[in-house]
Amino acid sequence: DKPLGFSSNQALQKIKWLLQAAKAGHTGTLDPLATGLLPLCFGEATKFAHYLTDADKTYVATVKLGMTTTTGDAEGEVLSSQPVNVTRVQVECACQQFVGEISQVPPMYSALKHEGKALYEYARAGVEIERKARNVIVHSISLDSLLDDVATITVSCSKGTYIRTLAEDIGNLLGCGAHLIGLRRTQTAHYDVAGAVTIEALEKMSEAQRDALLKPV
Repeated sequence: DKPLGFSSNQALQKIKWLLQAAKAGHTGTLDPLATGLLPLCFGEATKFAHYLTDADKTYVATVKLGMTTTTGDAEGEVLSSQPVNVTRVQVECACQQFVGEISQVPPMYSALKHEGKALYEYARAGVEIERKARNVIVHSISLDSLLDDVATITVSCSKGTYIRTLAEDIGNLLGCGAHLIGLRRTQTAHYDVAGAVTIEALEKMSEAQRDALLKPV
Protein backbone atom coordinates (compact mmCIF):
# COMPACT_ATOMS: atom_id res chain seq x y z
CA ASP A 1 0.00 0.00 0.00
CA LYS A 2 2.20 2.83 -1.33
CA PRO A 3 2.25 5.91 0.90
CA LEU A 4 1.84 9.52 -0.21
CA GLY A 5 5.07 11.20 -1.31
CA PHE A 6 6.94 8.02 -2.25
CA SER A 7 7.74 7.27 -5.89
CA SER A 8 6.96 3.69 -6.94
CA ASN A 9 10.69 2.99 -7.19
CA GLN A 10 11.41 4.41 -3.72
CA ALA A 11 8.74 2.11 -2.27
CA LEU A 12 10.15 -0.85 -4.21
CA GLN A 13 13.75 -0.23 -3.09
CA LYS A 14 12.64 0.07 0.55
CA ILE A 15 10.78 -3.27 0.48
CA LYS A 16 13.54 -4.96 -1.55
CA TRP A 17 15.97 -3.98 1.22
CA LEU A 18 13.59 -5.17 3.98
CA LEU A 19 13.18 -8.54 2.27
CA GLN A 20 16.88 -8.75 1.31
CA ALA A 21 15.79 -9.65 -2.23
CA ALA A 22 18.32 -9.90 -5.06
CA LYS A 23 15.79 -9.07 -7.79
CA ALA A 24 12.67 -6.93 -7.54
CA GLY A 25 10.23 -5.08 -9.77
CA HIS A 26 6.96 -3.15 -9.43
CA THR A 27 3.95 -3.53 -11.69
CA GLY A 28 2.62 -0.19 -12.88
CA THR A 29 3.89 3.18 -11.70
CA LEU A 30 1.94 5.24 -9.17
CA ASP A 31 2.75 8.96 -8.99
CA PRO A 32 4.25 10.20 -5.69
CA LEU A 33 0.92 12.01 -5.06
CA ALA A 34 -1.03 8.76 -5.48
CA THR A 35 -1.45 6.07 -2.83
CA GLY A 36 -2.64 2.50 -2.82
CA LEU A 37 -2.00 -0.86 -4.38
CA LEU A 38 1.45 -1.40 -5.86
CA PRO A 39 2.04 -5.11 -6.47
CA LEU A 40 5.75 -5.96 -6.11
CA CYS A 41 7.52 -8.98 -7.57
CA PHE A 42 10.68 -10.59 -6.19
CA GLY A 43 13.12 -13.17 -7.53
CA GLU A 44 11.61 -15.47 -10.17
CA ALA A 45 8.28 -13.63 -9.99
CA THR A 46 9.85 -10.61 -11.76
CA LYS A 47 9.64 -12.65 -15.00
CA PHE A 48 5.83 -12.42 -14.77
CA ALA A 49 5.58 -8.77 -13.69
CA HIS A 50 4.35 -7.69 -17.14
CA TYR A 51 1.08 -9.62 -16.68
CA LEU A 52 0.19 -7.27 -13.83
CA THR A 53 1.58 -4.18 -15.55
CA ASP A 54 -0.74 -4.94 -18.48
CA ALA A 55 -3.76 -5.77 -16.28
CA ASP A 56 -6.86 -3.62 -15.67
CA LYS A 57 -6.73 -1.24 -12.72
CA THR A 58 -9.29 0.45 -10.43
CA TYR A 59 -8.80 3.90 -8.89
CA VAL A 60 -10.66 6.16 -6.50
CA ALA A 61 -10.06 9.74 -7.66
CA THR A 62 -10.83 13.00 -5.88
CA VAL A 63 -11.53 15.76 -8.39
CA LYS A 64 -11.74 19.48 -7.66
CA LEU A 65 -14.09 21.21 -10.07
CA GLY A 66 -13.80 24.84 -11.13
CA MET A 67 -10.03 25.04 -11.22
CA THR A 68 -7.40 23.95 -13.74
CA THR A 69 -3.65 23.65 -13.10
CA THR A 70 -0.48 23.39 -15.20
CA THR A 71 0.01 19.74 -14.20
CA GLY A 72 -3.61 18.59 -13.99
CA ASP A 73 -3.14 17.86 -10.30
CA ALA A 74 -2.61 19.68 -6.99
CA GLU A 75 1.15 20.13 -7.56
CA GLY A 76 0.72 22.56 -10.45
CA GLU A 77 0.14 26.28 -10.60
CA VAL A 78 -3.44 27.48 -11.05
CA LEU A 79 -4.29 28.28 -14.67
CA SER A 80 -7.97 29.19 -14.35
CA SER A 81 -10.63 29.42 -11.68
CA GLN A 82 -14.38 29.79 -12.05
CA PRO A 83 -17.56 29.23 -10.01
CA VAL A 84 -19.04 25.73 -10.02
CA ASN A 85 -22.76 25.27 -10.53
CA VAL A 86 -23.32 21.62 -11.40
CA THR A 87 -25.76 19.00 -10.18
CA ARG A 88 -25.03 15.39 -9.31
CA VAL A 89 -26.90 14.29 -12.44
CA GLN A 90 -24.78 16.58 -14.65
CA VAL A 91 -21.54 15.17 -13.20
CA GLU A 92 -22.81 11.59 -13.60
CA CYS A 93 -23.77 12.30 -17.24
CA ALA A 94 -20.36 13.86 -17.94
CA CYS A 95 -18.59 10.82 -16.45
CA GLN A 96 -20.59 8.42 -18.63
CA GLN A 97 -19.34 10.20 -21.78
CA PHE A 98 -15.89 8.74 -21.06
CA VAL A 99 -16.93 5.11 -20.57
CA GLY A 100 -15.80 2.76 -23.36
CA GLU A 101 -12.86 3.11 -25.73
CA ILE A 102 -11.62 6.69 -25.54
CA SER A 103 -8.70 8.64 -26.95
CA GLN A 104 -6.33 10.37 -24.52
CA VAL A 105 -3.35 12.64 -25.10
CA PRO A 106 -0.79 11.71 -22.40
CA PRO A 107 -0.04 14.68 -20.10
CA MET A 108 3.32 16.47 -20.28
CA TYR A 109 3.72 15.78 -16.57
CA SER A 110 4.04 12.02 -17.00
CA ALA A 111 6.78 9.39 -16.89
CA LEU A 112 6.39 8.60 -20.61
CA LYS A 113 9.76 8.68 -22.35
CA HIS A 114 10.77 10.87 -25.29
CA GLU A 115 14.30 10.30 -26.62
CA GLY A 116 15.27 8.61 -23.35
CA LYS A 117 13.98 11.33 -21.05
CA ALA A 118 10.71 11.39 -19.10
CA LEU A 119 8.18 13.94 -20.38
CA TYR A 120 7.97 15.62 -16.97
CA GLU A 121 11.67 16.53 -17.27
CA TYR A 122 10.91 18.47 -20.46
CA ALA A 123 7.82 20.00 -18.82
CA ARG A 124 9.84 21.25 -15.84
CA ALA A 125 12.26 22.89 -18.30
CA GLY A 126 9.31 24.60 -20.01
CA VAL A 127 9.57 22.49 -23.17
CA GLU A 128 6.37 21.17 -24.77
CA ILE A 129 6.73 17.87 -26.67
CA GLU A 130 4.06 16.84 -29.16
CA ARG A 131 2.29 13.70 -27.92
CA LYS A 132 0.19 11.28 -29.94
CA ALA A 133 -3.28 10.44 -28.69
CA ARG A 134 -3.64 6.85 -27.45
CA ASN A 135 -6.71 4.68 -27.18
CA VAL A 136 -7.54 3.32 -23.72
CA ILE A 137 -10.59 1.56 -22.34
CA VAL A 138 -12.61 2.86 -19.40
CA HIS A 139 -14.81 -0.01 -18.17
CA SER A 140 -16.83 2.03 -15.69
CA ILE A 141 -16.98 5.34 -13.79
CA SER A 142 -19.20 5.79 -10.75
CA LEU A 143 -19.75 9.04 -8.86
CA ASP A 144 -19.30 8.17 -5.19
CA SER A 145 -19.90 11.65 -3.79
CA LEU A 146 -20.27 15.31 -4.76
CA LEU A 147 -19.67 17.84 -1.99
CA ASP A 148 -19.76 21.46 -3.21
CA ASP A 149 -16.97 21.53 -5.84
CA VAL A 150 -15.29 18.21 -4.96
CA ALA A 151 -16.31 14.97 -6.70
CA THR A 152 -15.10 11.50 -5.75
CA ILE A 153 -15.23 8.93 -8.54
CA THR A 154 -14.28 5.25 -8.89
CA VAL A 155 -12.74 4.38 -12.26
CA SER A 156 -12.09 0.90 -13.64
CA CYS A 157 -9.84 1.04 -16.71
CA SER A 158 -7.19 -0.52 -18.93
CA LYS A 159 -3.46 0.04 -18.45
CA GLY A 160 -2.12 3.38 -19.66
CA THR A 161 -5.22 5.36 -18.66
CA TYR A 162 -4.34 8.75 -17.19
CA ILE A 163 -6.85 9.55 -14.45
CA ARG A 164 -5.49 13.11 -14.30
CA THR A 165 -6.38 13.60 -17.97
CA LEU A 166 -9.79 12.00 -17.37
CA ALA A 167 -10.47 14.47 -14.52
CA GLU A 168 -9.49 17.40 -16.74
CA ASP A 169 -11.68 16.13 -19.59
CA ILE A 170 -14.70 15.71 -17.30
CA GLY A 171 -14.16 19.28 -16.03
CA ASN A 172 -13.93 20.60 -19.59
CA LEU A 173 -17.17 18.84 -20.54
CA LEU A 174 -18.91 20.38 -17.52
CA GLY A 175 -17.61 23.78 -18.64
CA CYS A 176 -15.94 24.62 -15.34
CA GLY A 177 -12.56 22.86 -15.61
CA ALA A 178 -11.12 20.45 -13.02
CA HIS A 179 -7.95 18.94 -11.62
CA LEU A 180 -7.03 15.89 -9.57
CA ILE A 181 -6.45 16.43 -5.83
CA GLY A 182 -6.30 12.80 -4.72
CA LEU A 183 -5.74 9.36 -6.26
CA ARG A 184 -5.77 5.90 -4.73
CA ARG A 185 -5.39 2.63 -6.62
CA THR A 186 -7.62 -0.03 -5.12
CA GLN A 187 -7.24 -2.92 -7.58
CA THR A 188 -4.81 -4.45 -10.07
CA ALA A 189 -6.19 -7.53 -11.84
CA HIS A 190 -7.61 -9.68 -9.01
CA TYR A 191 -5.44 -8.11 -6.29
CA ASP A 192 -7.17 -5.71 -3.89
CA VAL A 193 -5.66 -3.03 -1.65
CA ALA A 194 -7.53 -4.59 1.28
CA GLY A 195 -4.94 -7.37 1.15
CA ALA A 196 -1.97 -5.00 0.85
CA VAL A 197 0.50 -4.09 3.59
CA THR A 198 2.05 -0.72 4.47
CA ILE A 199 5.78 0.01 4.62
CA GLU A 200 5.32 0.96 8.31
CA ALA A 201 3.77 -2.42 9.11
CA LEU A 202 6.54 -4.28 7.27
CA GLU A 203 9.23 -2.37 9.14
CA LYS A 204 7.80 -3.56 12.48
CA MET A 205 7.70 -7.22 11.45
CA SER A 206 10.26 -9.95 11.95
CA GLU A 207 11.97 -11.52 8.93
CA ALA A 208 9.76 -14.62 9.26
CA GLN A 209 6.58 -12.52 9.34
CA ARG A 210 7.63 -10.65 6.20
CA ASP A 211 8.44 -13.89 4.36
CA ALA A 212 5.02 -15.29 5.36
CA LEU A 213 3.33 -12.43 3.49
CA LEU A 214 4.93 -13.33 0.16
CA LYS A 215 2.51 -14.99 -2.23
CA PRO A 216 3.78 -17.96 -4.30
CA VAL A 217 4.94 -17.28 -7.88
